[in-house]
Amino acid sequence: MGKDMNKKVLVIGGGGYCGSLLVPQLLEEGWEVTVFDILVWYGSEHLPKGNPRLKIIQGDVRDTAAVAAACAGNDSVLHLACISNDASFELDEHLSTSVNLDSFEPVVIAAKKAGVKRFVFASSSSVYGVSDSPDVTEDHPLVPLTLYNKYKGMCEPLLLKHTNEEFVGVVFRPATVCGYAPRQRLDLSVNILTNHAVNKGKITVFGGAQLRPNLHVQDYADLCKLLLTAPDEKIANQVFNCGFQNLSIMDIAKAVKKVVEEEFPEKGDIPIVTTTSDDLRSYHINSGKIKRALGFEPTHSVEDAVRDLCEAFRKGKLPNSFEDDRYYNVRTMKAVGAK
Repeated sequence: MGKDMNKKVLVIGGGGYCGSLLVPQLLEEGWEVTVFDILVWYGSEHLPKGNPRLKIIQGDVRDTAAVAAACAGNDSVLHLACISNDASFELDEHLSTSVNLDSFEPVVIAAKKAGVKRFVFASSSSVYGVSDSPDVTEDHPLVPLTLYNKYKGMCEPLLLKHTNEEFVGVVFRPATVCGYAPRQRLDLSVNILTNHAVNKGKITVFGGAQLRPNLHVQDYADLCKLLLTAPDEKIANQVFNCGFQNLSIMDIAKAVKKVVEEEFPEKGDIPIVTTTSDDLRSYHINSGKIKRALGFEPTHSVEDAVRDLCEAFRKGKLPNSFEDDRYYNVRTMKAVGAK
């Protein structure tokens, strides 16, 4: 860890999909965790509220004064909050702009002023958009296709322009996350296809040739823990890709088919149906840098993610998986009238 740092962290957006798995693990590892999250969209029942080391603050990341107050006493900030899933096309564009871009630099400045020593920002590997490069490294040009990708890429330098020896900043660009977490999302490629296979008995593939890097949600959580504890000099002002398997959407569908047929043999042969897609994002990321710098390598596969989801479905943890808006970010935000 950085010099003189205690295990006190503010997780902005800690009530989300990745945060719901990460926060309990941080608590188990002795951290004092403050979650700052809007919570009204997806609820908070999935957070371990009984833990005395957990403090939950319901607030909007656009309320800089509230974020500044939440930063007080914390050594680290882990910034996970965003309107994800490219919702800006279906929702008010102002929502994505105000949350994902306009609020970001004021939060960085507030954290620095509050004496935070480390700021970890979750960007996205989707900043690369479409690339024919066989291996996209961190210095590859950013060719965003959507406002979500564009704003993530624009936030990165806004953090790094404020860093110094006392305020260390690091950016990570995770691949598309998959697998089971207490606040489940079923609007991400591996999770979508698994839900279809288990609950509809067929897998519908949109396009199929697009390449996507994937990252198990547990590897995402492990990555966050590493970036909170790694020595300053190894992470200061660095940008790290983090993905595991670069697979085409069709390859993901085949992996899902194989695992679901093993887990639910009574379903018999699960067909894969192909249809056209206007989602052109396709890129193959290289995660060699983070392995060289920090020794980090994901250890969970897409197949592991599918198996975890199968178990969750079998145990009834994900009821009404097509009808319930809470598994789908855009649908939830529409339902609550987010703005």
